[in-house]
Amino acid sequence: MGLISRSQKPVYIALQNLGILTLLLSVLPFNLLKVLPAVLWNFISKPFQKKVVAENSKNIILTGAKMTKCLQLARSFQVAGHKVFMLETDKYWLSGNRFSNTVTGFYTVPNPKKNWNGYCQELLDIVKREDIDVFIPVSGAALNYYESLIKPILSEHCEVLHFDIEITKLLDNKFTFIEKAKSFGLAVPKSFLITNPEQILNFDFPADGGQYILKSIPYDSVRRLDMRKLPMKSAQEMKDFVNSLPISEEKPWIMQEFVKGKEYCTHSTVRKGQIRLHCCCESSEFQVNYEHVNHPQIYEWVETFVKELNLTGQISFDFIQTEDNRVYPIECNPRTHSAITTFYNHPEVADAYLNDSQDDNESPLIPLPNSKPTYWIYHELWRLTAIRSWEQLKDWIKKITAGTDSIFQFNDPLPFLMVHHWQIPLLLLDNLKKLKGWVMIDFNIGKLVELEED
Repeated sequence: MGLISRSQKPVYIALQNLGILTLLLSVLPFNLLKVLPAVLWNFISKPFQKKVVAENSKNIILTGAKMTKCLQLARSFQVAGHKVFMLETDKYWLSGNRFSNTVTGFYTVPNPKKNWNGYCQELLDIVKREDIDVFIPVSGAALNYYESLIKPILSEHCEVLHFDIEITKLLDNKFTFIEKAKSFGLAVPKSFLITNPEQILNFDFPADGGQYILKSIPYDSVRRLDMRKLPMKSAQEMKDFVNSLPISEEKPWIMQEFVKGKEYCTHSTVRKGQIRLHCCCESSEFQVNYEHVNHPQIYEWVETFVKELNLTGQISFDFIQTEDNRVYPIECNPRTHSAITTFYNHPEVADAYLNDSQDDNESPLIPLPNSKPTYWIYHELWRLTAIRSWEQLKDWIKKITAGTDSIFQFNDPLPFLMVHHWQIPLLLLDNLKKLKGWVMIDFNIGKLVELEED
């Protein structure tokens, strides 16, 4: 759902949570009509379905069970004949994706930010108990760092398809990433490391002649949506804005050149510096619409970068292409991108992730030509409220009819029901009990985006 409000008044918080709970309850009958026939059909047809078992079947654990990208990878590995286990932190024991028929087992562990020793011990116990062969992090920014930190511990028992901690820190830092790309001779936007508001207020914008945006280097789920440009209309307005930000040595920001053009996002799965799987999509509002497009220039940029660092893991980028066709990276995220949903009907995803050998001339996996654009229906329903013309409505209908929901699959229908009518409602009820507000609901990542990131 779209941006709601940042109001923290108790009355508003109560009405906010109750209102959304009422809306979700009102559409429950329609979703039951959609899901129950699929559940019944799968139950009847199951005895007649041939079970696929991979020649070298592996036990795989995926983190980030609350997120659609985790569900998508679970489906991709299970259809290839592997066993999939999902993992989440204790707060998200209510994950709707755990009800997927592609999941062999589901576990929760303590949040490593709050209980590092407990997280390590419980995760290690799970890996041993289930005889895990491959550990694949699919979580968000908040836990990505810790999954690199635990890599040496888990690597004694299974393969960990994730970057070492030094690489994760380099890539996750918007400034060091840009500096590293620049050292490879790749095009990058002008960027400045900001550790004090005075650096911005004393910057000579007239002499520079460019526009800039500010981004927090530590992940900030709320302020990352603020794309106000510098310099502002008045010095006082800019001073008030800059001083309202938590800029410090401990929480550095990046002031990055504002590059005008078309935005793209990518996901790549890489092994030993070679791209094994790749997709590129035009960026959309709140990043909840994905359709693969071939973009050789962006691919070549990514190919050079991962080769130079000899990377093995999952990596995603945001790019901007200017009117004169120059391509600039905006930032890098050393983790799975939700654009992986464009592989929903591709049968070879598991092999691209698990096969350690590749011919140098072998092309990477890309979404199939008949792959439909992916969306999340509840985000689209929210957008429907903003439509003000017949043309906008026709465009919306075309998007829905031409695409496919990222969560719903006829042969695996329960996650669609449980994410929308179990996972999100229980999170809302918890916030209602605590009188805790939220900024937006993200059905893609299965959480309430809050001012205090978890």
